[in-house]
Amino acid sequence: MTLNLGGLRQILFFYSIHSLVTDVFVAYDAGDYYHSIAWLEEAVSLFRLSYGSWNLEDRSSLEDALDHLAFSYFMAGNISHALSLSREFLHYDPSNQRVSRNVAKYKKLLEMGTGASASPLQRPNSTRLQSRDAYEELCQRPRGQPLLYLSCSYETNSSPHLLLQPAKKEMVRIQPYVALYHDFITDAEAETIKGLAGPWLQRSVVASGEKQQKAEYRISKSAWLKDTADPVVRALDRRIAAVTGLDLRPPYAEYLQVVNYGLGGHYEPHFDHATSTKSPLYRMKSGNRIATIMIYLSAVEAGGSTAFIYANFSVPVEKNAALFWWNLRRNGNGDGDTLHAGCPVLAGDKWVANKWIHEHGQEFRRPCSADPRD
Repeated sequence: MTLNLGGLRQILFFYSIHSLVTDVFVAYDAGDYYHSIAWLEEAVSLFRLSYGSWNLEDRSSLEDALDHLAFSYFMAGNISHALSLSREFLHYDPSNQRVSRNVAKYKKLLEMGTGASASPLQRPNSTRLQSRDAYEELCQRPRGQPLLYLSCSYETNSSPHLLLQPAKKEMVRIQPYVALYHDFITDAEAETIKGLAGPWLQRSVVASGEKQQKAEYRISKSAWLKDTADPVVRALDRRIAAVTGLDLRPPYAEYLQVVNYGLGGHYEPHFDHATSTKSPLYRMKSGNRIATIMIYLSAVEAGGSTAFIYANFSVPVEKNAALFWWNLRRNGNGDGDTLHAGCPVLAGDKWVANKWIHEHGQEFRRPCSADPRD
């Protein structure tokens, strides 16, 4: 058999398909069959492509994917395809009584004229998905697509820490203000941070009212590192303070958050700053999150870009670079243009380190302007 590049890529993706199927079920459990069907179809096709080299776990995973895909099509109204997939399931597991009953049920519905002609699958209409079209379009842009970066410069920011080795700054956008700092950390520092965080990684959570909880729109693992954890973390804090000109002393900044996104890992459109008075951030004495700096600790083969939805641009992963942006305007209001997302990782393992800086303590470092609208 002759494989083109796409086929070869599918073969490579197969070895990580088990974790992909796990993430797909998040959409399935949420009733988002529009997206679960697309991902499950891809998963099933990968297993079919590798037929002949399966082990018992592979066959079990295929059956699981077929079962969920069949039910997804049933819920979407395409009973004919649900029947076809269920019959394929029984080819691998003829003794499964539940699927056998489903086959009988689907045949009876088709005989009654139900679901004989399927209508196009509709995207779910929910508040969380209103920005999804822009999100998906940005995440699908070619990795090599050039961005309209504005300028490049070496910055010392009047800091003695940067006199001998100025920061390599590239302006990405003025509104929202987004800057990319190249070679912000070394390979050794990145590996140290990943090693420190590794044993403490847990499923990432999001703010929900006054609580924090796991969510299907954020698939990753994270851990928090104090500046006392290692000299590398302390040095990184000093470097961030020098580049941004902001005060990172407690309680003006949060601990360093280290995040790992595996295959399929992503974070759908969100704001880093609090947008509700019920957010836990409003209970903190240091105020809202005025700025974010996100450091790429690894490279990825495909996917993983940081997409700014309303501003309509994305920044691909660049190992050892740091992305900085202001979350709040000078008047203290949240900047709506900072709605952003972590695109799904399609191949590779994405590691980032986030530092969130709060508004208190920065009054003289980033003062208000004469224009109250700024």
